[in-house]
Amino acid sequence: METIKNLLSNRFKTISVLTVSILFSILILMIRMKLTHSYFYLFLVWNLFLAVIPYTITTYLVSIPKPNKLWLVLCFGVWLLFLPNAPYIITDLLHLKISTTASLWLDILVILSFAGNGLLLFFLSVSDMMAILKSYLNHTKITYVIFTICLLNGFGVYLGRFLRYNSWEILSNPKYLFVDIFNIILKPFQNIDVWLFTFLFGLFLSLGYWMFTNLTFQKK
Repeated sequence: METIKNLLSNRFKTISVLTVSILFSILILMIRMKLTHSYFYLFLVWNLFLAVIPYTITTYLVSIPKPNKLWLVLCFGVWLLFLPNAPYIITDLLHLKISTTASLWLDILVILSFAGNGLLLFFLSVSDMMAILKSYLNHTKITYVIFTICLLNGFGVYLGRFLRYNSWEILSNPKYLFVDIFNIILKPFQNIDVWLFTFLFGLFLSLGYWMFTNLTFQKK
C-alpha cells in the first residue's frame, strides 16, 4: 500500500495530465456518439485501455529499487507483448474512409486524440524501460535496444492491423500466429509490404521517441 502511495505521489503530475487527456478523448467520443447516433468508434476506448497496460507495467517496475532479474525479464516480455497496442491506435485512421463529409472533421479529431494518447503512453513507457535497463546496459546498447523495440512494434502493429492478431493470441492461438510470422521471415521477397511497413513505422516511432526525449529532458 505504501509503495502505491509513493508511486502516485512521484508520478502525480504525469498521471494527472494523462487522465485529463484521456478524459478529453472520451468526452469528444461521447459528443460524436450523441451527434451521429453511432457507437462505431467505441472500440477506441478498449484500444486505449490496452495501451495503458505497458505504461502500468513500467510504472510498477520503476517503483522497485532493484527488481529481480528473472522477474524483470518476465515483465519485459509481457510489456513488449502489449506495447504495440499503444501506437496501434494510429492505424485506426483507416476507419475514416467510412466517415461522411459532415462528420469527417469530428472523426479525425476523435481518432487523433486517442492516437495521441497512445503515442504518449508509448513514449513514456519506453522511457521508463530504458531508465531501468541503464543499470544493465551501456548507452550504445540502449540506443540499439530502442531502435529494435520500435521495429518490433512496427511489426506488431502490422500483425494486429492487417493480420488481425491480438496480443494474447501468443497464448490462445500460438500455432497460426507463429506460422504467419515464420512465413513472413522465410519469404521476405514475397512480403515486401510487411517489411516496408515495419521499417517505416519503426522509423517513425524511433524519430518520435528521439524528439520526445530531447524535448522532455532538455536542460533549462
